[in-house]
Amino acid sequence: MPKTLKPYLVPRLRIGVVGLGYVGLPLAVSASKAGHLVLGVDIDHAHVSRVNSGDSRIQGVAAVDLLHAIKHGKFQATTNYGDLRDVDCVLICVPTPLTVNKKPDLSYVENAVKNVAKVLKKDTLVILESTVAPGTTRNVVLPILRTESRLDLSDVEVAYSPERVDPGNRNWNISNTPKIVAGLTPTALARASKFYSSFIQNIFECSTVEVAEMAKLLENTYRFVNISFINEFAQICEALGIQVNEVINAAATKPYGFMQFTPSLGVGGHCIPVDPIYLADAALKSKASAKFIDLAIEVNNAQPSYFAKKAQRILGDLRNKKILLVGVAYKSNVSDVRETPAKALRVLLEQMGAIVVWHDELVMKWEGEESVPMNNSFDLAILVTLHDYMSLTDLGTVPLLNTQEIDQ
Repeated sequence: MPKTLKPYLVPRLRIGVVGLGYVGLPLAVSASKAGHLVLGVDIDHAHVSRVNSGDSRIQGVAAVDLLHAIKHGKFQATTNYGDLRDVDCVLICVPTPLTVNKKPDLSYVENAVKNVAKVLKKDTLVILESTVAPGTTRNVVLPILRTESRLDLSDVEVAYSPERVDPGNRNWNISNTPKIVAGLTPTALARASKFYSSFIQNIFECSTVEVAEMAKLLENTYRFVNISFINEFAQICEALGIQVNEVINAAATKPYGFMQFTPSLGVGGHCIPVDPIYLADAALKSKASAKFIDLAIEVNNAQPSYFAKKAQRILGDLRNKKILLVGVAYKSNVSDVRETPAKALRVLLEQMGAIVVWHDELVMKWEGEESVPMNNSFDLAILVTLHDYMSLTDLGTVPLLNTQEIDQ
């Protein structure tokens, strides 16, 4: 069960955070606010320079908090792994994306662990936060640490605690989102739990790292499957002449057994489109069935084609038609374009001969191009992601294809 450990039980620690992106930098700043001395490591020299000047460019990290940590000597960023020699704990928060063949890519984790191992001293706690398949912490991370550091098994303490970051969420943050923690040893578990309790309210301890690894995959695969289902459900409603959002709103009045999901162009971000593939790959390797996941992937991947065909039905021949994509970030009120379904839609429309441009003032630059203004000079606008600042009235009389609401 979740538990709360009093912050005063946790002494000030020297913390290393490897990977200063959407997961690592907010974690580093939160740890520094709790009194820990934090050293962040990232291989991107330009990003490290910006971070050290107080410019994070990471949503959820306030410049005032970052500058305060830097000014008071509680945080510094570097590209040098050697600076981690004297830390008490290292958090690895690097990406776990997919390869071009849509297979799990552990290269970032493996490289980070190898570099950490080279400077690892006895009794330093290593915590992996990156999303991985069950067994990775025990069978990949630990062997690398032992081999590259040349420490004895008893000298290496390893824990796993999957990140839970939802950019743009105004209700849930690092502090009040329960934290799953697991360790390869009871000591690693206890140390990791105490550390996180210094700035996170509720800690949930798992019996094994495999349980924690699998829980992370379950969280996002659950969302992925349900998003894919509601997109297919929306198409059924359209075929029957029923307004899908009205159906969803009616069903959402049920106070139990139902969770509301809404139609969209697809899913994006660093977790939801990626984690189910890690789970499906693990199932394949263990010769277990993953039919639901495979079908959800198929449905999700078909969404851009579905809306490209809808655009063709609206305009007829798309050749030389000027189409505006409204919002290219993967979700509302964030600038993150990782795995955005807008990319696949754009490719399909251009293959059909359309001239495609986009508007998103939160993103500004994407795919080598810049955001264009919303106005009435387009043959069609396709709403992909609606940000709070947007006023669709700026489109004037331009027809609007709304991927978030099937019936117009």
